[in-house]
Amino acid sequence: MSEGDNGDIAYSVRRGGDGAMAALREAWSNRWVRWAAYLLGVALLGVVLIWLIFARDLPSAETLVDYEPDLPTMVRGVDGEIINSYARERRVQLQYKDYPVPLIRAFLSAEDKNFFSHNGLDYPGLASAVFDYVTKIGSGQRARGGSTITQQVAKNLLLGDEYSITRKIREAILAYRIEDVLTKQEILELYLNEIYLGRNAYGVQAAARAYFGKDVGELALHEAAYLAILPKAPSNYRPEVHMERALERRNWVLRAMQSNGWISPAQLASAQAEPLGAIARTGDGFDKIGGYFVEEVRRQLVEKFGEKAEDGKNSVYAGGLWVRTSLNPDMQRATTEALRDALLRYDRGSGWAGPINTIEIDDQWASRLASTYIDIDYENWRIAVVIDKAGSAAEIGFANGDKGVLPRSTATMPRKRVGGTAFDSMKPGDIIAVSPMDGDTYALRNVPEISGGMVVQNPRSGRVYAMQGGFDSQISPFNRATQADRQPGSTIKPFVYATALDNGMTPATQIVDGTFCVYQSASLGNKCFRNFGGSRGAGPQTMRWGLEQSRNLMTVRAANDAGMTNVVKTIKQVGIGDYKPYLSIALGAGDTTVMKITNAYSMLVNHGRELKPTVIDYVQDRRGKVIFRSDPRTCEGCNMAKWDGKPMPRFTPRGRQIVDPITSYQVVHMLEGVITRGTATNLADLDRPMFGKTGTSSGPTNVWFVGGTPDMVAGIYLGFDQPRSMGGYAQGGRLAAPVFKQFAKQILPSMPITEFRAPAGTRMVRIDRRSGRRVYGAWPGDEAKAGIIWEAFKPETEPRRSIREEEIAAARAVQKRTGPAARPRSDSEFLQQQGGIY
Repeated sequence: MSEGDNGDIAYSVRRGGDGAMAALREAWSNRWVRWAAYLLGVALLGVVLIWLIFARDLPSAETLVDYEPDLPTMVRGVDGEIINSYARERRVQLQYKDYPVPLIRAFLSAEDKNFFSHNGLDYPGLASAVFDYVTKIGSGQRARGGSTITQQVAKNLLLGDEYSITRKIREAILAYRIEDVLTKQEILELYLNEIYLGRNAYGVQAAARAYFGKDVGELALHEAAYLAILPKAPSNYRPEVHMERALERRNWVLRAMQSNGWISPAQLASAQAEPLGAIARTGDGFDKIGGYFVEEVRRQLVEKFGEKAEDGKNSVYAGGLWVRTSLNPDMQRATTEALRDALLRYDRGSGWAGPINTIEIDDQWASRLASTYIDIDYENWRIAVVIDKAGSAAEIGFANGDKGVLPRSTATMPRKRVGGTAFDSMKPGDIIAVSPMDGDTYALRNVPEISGGMVVQNPRSGRVYAMQGGFDSQISPFNRATQADRQPGSTIKPFVYATALDNGMTPATQIVDGTFCVYQSASLGNKCFRNFGGSRGAGPQTMRWGLEQSRNLMTVRAANDAGMTNVVKTIKQVGIGDYKPYLSIALGAGDTTVMKITNAYSMLVNHGRELKPTVIDYVQDRRGKVIFRSDPRTCEGCNMAKWDGKPMPRFTPRGRQIVDPITSYQVVHMLEGVITRGTATNLADLDRPMFGKTGTSSGPTNVWFVGGTPDMVAGIYLGFDQPRSMGGYAQGGRLAAPVFKQFAKQILPSMPITEFRAPAGTRMVRIDRRSGRRVYGAWPGDEAKAGIIWEAFKPETEPRRSIREEEIAAARAVQKRTGPAARPRSDSEFLQQQGGIY
């Protein structure tokens, strides 16, 4: 540094940013750069706007990973066969591997041949669809869709069927997302399971059953091709209406399959030569039986699991449940037939009861008739509506649109309570029952005005085998087996006598069959009871005789001695009803249902142990997991690898002990006499151990029979829905017992003959049937009215040995008739001769 320098040094600091900004300013001055930036900004803004407008609230494609479609509930009988389903749509869910390759290729040829190569969108097809849309703007016509199978899955399962550009864009976005979440096979499985194909069929398997009565694995090539044309517009290719159009479109699919290299020219020619082959509309393909039974099952399922998908994942109409019921198909058919025949027998010759219902007659009469859901399942009868009536014939129509003729000569039965003929009282709009004659000619049929109910139950488990609640559930859904409260008449008497047995009486107790009056009040005076038919009393008789002959006076006297408070307590405990302690209750004045009293009789056979009637054995979810069992008991040790040397494991008994076991057996043993020599002797020729009781309520308005075998108990009643007299001849033994007999003749031959078992401690003693006195030196005979019988007693209640001269003389008289008693050959025989068997 020289002396002339002042020593100051100046530094200049230059920021790098100035250079960058200068570079940007320089670049911005170029118009091409500015245009590129503008375009990028617009693109980014477009992406944001698209997300805000179309994609922000799109449903997540992840939901399809665990997607569960609405599936119907399938109901099986005790034999495992399907007897009904609860469904609003036909649906059957299959896995991808279950669909045959030709069927898959038919749908790909018709809908999306590039499905396995694109990523959710088919751009050539999309461009064609956009062009078609633009050309049809303002024309009112709907443009071609152009959607891939993935887009259709997005639309059908997540978006809905709105016709708009907005939905189409949302569909495309969602299709991309679905392709990232699911495999191609999973997407195609969803599509084939969910697509609507007409005839209320959702999914290809349901459609295969609806159109061809086959499973997908059984479809021929031409049948698979027809199903493939249906997704776009099933109504356009209905075989009943558009056969030529359907054949033309089917053959187009076949040609497309050949063009894609998936079938040979020979296969093409062969398939095109085939007719369409679609069958007429049918039901679900299984034999529907037990309408009242399956409706009771449905009611209980709805109560337990809910009805709609919103009610839970196991709902009846969406959960895909598998329900095993206790319905025995053979017993159900026999029950239905026996009850219907009885109703028709009673109603025969009484005239036409009038129309089942009425509708308005216009050009929509067929749909109006169908919407009533009235139908009939009896022989060849059909439900029709009167469309028009002339002098000699009426024009009638059916729910499927068919028409027929009802001549005056086939409707000449008298009109009940009105007069004239049935034909004269008919008018357009009347819904009637008819049966075919010749051609399109039909004859009028009468649905019985009288009705009734019948239940068949297992007396050891409570499982209900059969249930019929009227003539036909499709005419009257009111279930008289479970919902109709009726006076049971004399069928209540066994529980009156059970109470008497628990309060010191025995089957041999003498009860006076004579006038019995009770003081009611100063204004009402005495109430005097009487036997059925007004018959006079027979004096002192055994309890057994009173029950066998259904003597009202003896029943009332026994109830009075045992205490009506105790009687109604017993009746309540067995589930028949909750009544006030009035003596008239002992004669069946309180209301109950067939189900309740049949279950009570089953408890008697079950040695007094509580039973709950069940119609459902167990329920499985769509994957087969058991989610409900009517019998939750477990059998400890039943699945041991090998026997441990201990007694065989058994289930613990179900239910509380309601009635003393020996009391229950004593009542059943006396009720066997009702069949042998009482009010139901018309059942004796069934020739096996049976018990039962007939009943007739005041009027008579209802007639009853309840009884059965050790393995099966049935209850029946007949009566009008609005109670009125059935006629003086109406009695349980004449009208109700024959229903059971007809049923039993069909069912009992296939069931083993078993005896009613006495519980431990029961003492079987020989007595004189009429006097109830103990008998020595003689044995019961096989005759129905044998003088000596075995009678059941509780320990220390049997008649005692006596040295009274008149009893000795009576014993000697018995010996003279039957011969001298043989010398006992064993200790067991000696014990029997001395009084009884434990």
